[in-house]
Amino acid sequence: MFNVLDPPPEAAQEGRSETQGLRATLILALGTFAVGTDAYIVAGFLPGMAESLHVTESVAGQSATIFAITYAILSPVLATVAARVPRRVLLVTALLVLALANLGSALAPTYPLLMATRVLAAAGAAAYTPNAGAVASALVPPAQRARALATVVGGLTVATAIGVPTGNLAGQMMSWRAGLGLVATLCTISAAGVYMIMPAMPGNPRVPLRDRLRALRHPGVIAVLPLTTLGLTASYGLYAYAVPILRTLGVRPAAEMWLLFLYGVGAVAGNLLAGAAADRHGPIRVLAIGYAGLTVTLAALAGAAGSGVHWLPLIGLLMMAWGANTWFQTPAQQLRLISAAPQETAVVVGLNASALYTGIALGTVLGGVLLPISASVALAASAVLAALCLVYLAATRHHR
Repeated sequence: MFNVLDPPPEAAQEGRSETQGLRATLILALGTFAVGTDAYIVAGFLPGMAESLHVTESVAGQSATIFAITYAILSPVLATVAARVPRRVLLVTALLVLALANLGSALAPTYPLLMATRVLAAAGAAAYTPNAGAVASALVPPAQRARALATVVGGLTVATAIGVPTGNLAGQMMSWRAGLGLVATLCTISAAGVYMIMPAMPGNPRVPLRDRLRALRHPGVIAVLPLTTLGLTASYGLYAYAVPILRTLGVRPAAEMWLLFLYGVGAVAGNLLAGAAADRHGPIRVLAIGYAGLTVTLAALAGAAGSGVHWLPLIGLLMMAWGANTWFQTPAQQLRLISAAPQETAVVVGLNASALYTGIALGTVLGGVLLPISASVALAASAVLAALCLVYLAATRHHR
């Protein structure tokens, strides 16, 4: 879940050694790890948050919805508004906003105040993530650019494997407020690291928002982009409710952290394998296999939830498959969009990120509506949406 909205200034590479550049990208990756942990951590302690704020788990899960909606809307807007701000100033400010927002979430006495702080957190994330990628690619020689981007993106994917289980553990040992306090501390440390290690870099030329949205005129972009939203609605929306679903499946609190970790392992592996496979075999085949796997996985989870068959090894395998079949989508979809509008690569990748977060928002809303009925119904509905992804992919397969 990553986008680079502005091309890197080539002049920033002059005089920079390869070692210095890669060291700076590691600090930027720490920041994206903090952003990813903040975005996903609510899934780890949702029941405790709901109980503390005197709301249902479905209502508490809407904190993930408001984060996703805000990110989707603000990502292109902030890229336009803050284009000329020096990069170090922008990145440090974004991380400090994120730290302040998480501290506010940790201290929020009521649900409305929590929601307000999640909006602020999404604004910080939307300002940091795309610019961290652009800066990373500018800090290293051209031959190292892919490696630098992979390092920064790795912070987000590792957050799914480590950040959410850690949040779940913190919620069990201390409280959900302590978990968000740890995220605030991590954001502050990242901000300090960026300030000390990253060189001063100028902002970018301002590109009007209407020019950024011009890519939507390409027929291929219009055809491909809705699949990102539909795919994330099907695959990721229920993840915000992972802990309540696991408890429906008979999982004890002591095992929750490990099952969330397995989801994260699957997510990291799925993202890496999908990128390599899309380059070799083309994105259509990768997406078809992934959506088929997602349909089967969600249907199996729905069956397990409805039948009362609670075998822990099977649940662990399904959680890993869920992660892999959720995170395989982004590389293949980005490749299709870049092929549809090769002259506007940065813009279409940014639009894909907005479509992605829109899908997350829709999915969490759907989960909030269906989960009170039953986990089996919610999972079955997501499986149906995954099957619809296959239908949509078949209808738009000529857009490669």
